[in-house]
Formats: sequence, structure tokens, C-alpha cells
Amino acid sequence: MGSSSLFEYLFAAFAFFLGASIGSFLNVCIYRLPLDMSVNEPKRSFCPSCRYTIPLYHNIPLVTWLFLRGRCANCGAKISFRYFGVELLTALIFLAIWLKVWVLGRPGWPPQPWALALPYWIMASLFIVATFIDFEHFIIPDEITLGGAAAGVALSFAVPLLHDQESRLFGGLWSLLGAGVGYAALWLVVQLGKLAFGKKRRVFEKAAPFTWIRHDKEADFTVGEEKMLWSEFFFRGSEQVLMKCARLEIDGERFENVSIRLECDWLHLDKQKWELEKVDEIRGEATDITLPREAMGLGDVKFIACVGAFLGWKSVVFTIMGASTIGALVGVATIAAGRREWSTKIPFGPYLALAAMAWLFYGPEFAHWYWSLTLPPVR
Repeated sequence: MGSSSLFEYLFAAFAFFLGASIGSFLNVCIYRLPLDMSVNEPKRSFCPSCRYTIPLYHNIPLVTWLFLRGRCANCGAKISFRYFGVELLTALIFLAIWLKVWVLGRPGWPPQPWALALPYWIMASLFIVATFIDFEHFIIPDEITLGGAAAGVALSFAVPLLHDQESRLFGGLWSLLGAGVGYAALWLVVQLGKLAFGKKRRVFEKAAPFTWIRHDKEADFTVGEEKMLWSEFFFRGSEQVLMKCARLEIDGERFENVSIRLECDWLHLDKQKWELEKVDEIRGEATDITLPREAMGLGDVKFIACVGAFLGWKSVVFTIMGASTIGALVGVATIAAGRREWSTKIPFGPYLALAAMAWLFYGPEFAHWYWSLTLPPVR
């Protein structure tokens, strides 16, 4: 075995184990960020069930979860497979990125693979955190989207090779262009989608019971057997819920055959209005209800800006089209399996992350192949 081959194996092994270690930290981010907890305090990981601080010898990536058979060493509570899965996924992606940039490396210029690998590893880490938080909570925190976009721009100034530039200035400018194009493009898609599909109206032959019950700053909204979070309807804060009620009760105050308009923080009935922050319970029977509806939130718009900052404006076009195609295929597959409701439980963020990673590995080659088929040859 030659020394060059040995170094290739050593670097590949390092990339894998580094990814597994980073994956352990990403699990902390996935758990804490949606709960508004610091990722630095407490510094040590703890069991979600008993809050037992996990010692270092029980916090070895991949190995610990397998050794303890997915259970806490202190209380025996089950530890989700997600923790092992995120570590393994991060390790494999780090390895794949290293192999990709090593192949792209120029002979005689060893620093180039590391220069590309480091920002791509950061980008992949952001994508992994965004994907798993979006799966569980249907949100992508600003720390990931806006923070990721800022990191992409900063890294592009430092490593202009990210955008095939030699000048740091042009590397940063191409990154800013990618972030801007990404944000603007998906924002336009959201606005057009809202105009076309922005409302969902339901008319009941028999008045359907409903309740609105406040829990601190959130509320549970139940119509018939369907239970929803109140915040799900207010992506911008300006949306409205319209209802015709055969019977209405607001903290014990009763009305009959009335129409109401609900905003994120207010309930309007004729010239009267109630601040929802001061209302504990609304209940009654609805005959007609119009709900705001949106396929994606602003978190996805900010997320695509992060993609553009790292990968450029061309990746934005590919990512949006690729994510839409993946979503359509998943929808068809779930319908064919008789599980159409599954597709509604998958947010758009994971599709964007998957399509962006596809661009990183195969996007430019795919684009070249596609245009070679659609455009006539130059003679």
C-alpha cells in the first residue's frame, strides 16, 4: 500500500469519525433549539427523561447508543433511535463530502480539499439540524436559516472556491446574490401560492362543535374531531379565521347566530372585540369556517437563502425544482400506499435540504446533461 493511499484512508476515517462527533452535538441542537434552550448551557448532555448528566465515557458517538441498547444508563428510559441515526447520517455525509472534494482536488495544491470540505461540512450540519427540527416541530429556527445564510456569505468571502472564484470579493458577492435570489424566488412562490390556495372553506350541514382553549401563549383549536395549534394559521400574523356560529360562548358570555373574525391576537364580533391573550376559552357550534392555508412558511424562504449563500443561485433553481419533484413523488407514493395523510405530515424543509445536497454531489453534472438534451447542438 502506497503512502498516498494510506493518507487517503486516514483522511476518510478522520472525516467519518469527525462527522459522528459533530452529529452528537447536532442532536443537542435538534433537542434544545425548538425549546429555546441554550446549546452551551448546560454544557454536558443529559437524559431527556431523568435529566441525568451523561458522563464522557457514556457519550461516545455511535458506540454508546449501541452498547446501552438505546437506553439511559441511569434510569433505563428509552433513548430515541434518532440520536444514533443523526450521528451515523452526519458521519456518512462528512465522509461523502470529503471523498467528493478529494476527487475535485487539484494535484500539487493539497489545501484545496480542506478549504472546500470545512464549509460544506458546516452547511451539511445546518441542513441536518433543519431537517430533523422541521420533521418534529414544523419550524426551522432563525439560528439555522438566517445564521446559516450569514455563515455562508462569510465563508464565501474566506473561501471563494465555493463559487469557483479566485477573488474573495467576488466569492462573497456571488454568495450574496445566491442568498438574495433564493429568498426572492421562494418568497414569490409563497405569495403566488397564497393567492391561489390561500383559503380553505368548510360548510357543515349540521353545526360542528368547536373549542379554542388558551395555554399560555399558545392555544388548541378543535373543530369536530380535528385538533390544531392556533399558531399554525398565522405564518405572517396578518391572516384571518372567519366563522359563522349557530352558538358561541366566550369565557361564559353567550351569543347565537353570529359571524366572527379572528386574528392572531383578537376576536371581532360586530363592533365588539376581545384580546385573545385575555381570553381563556371559546366554544360553540360552527356552520361555516374559512381557514388560512399555506404550503410553506417563511422558515422555508429563509432556508433557501441559506442554500443560495453556500451553493450559489444556480443551486437555488435546482433545489426548488428538485424539492417540488421529490414532494410530488412522495405524494404519489403515499396515495398509492393508501396513506395520503402521511404526505401532509412531511414539511417542505427536508425536501429542500435533500435537493440541495443532491446539487452538491450531482447538480452541475445533471444540469449539463439536461441542457444537452433540450438545447440543439451548436454548429
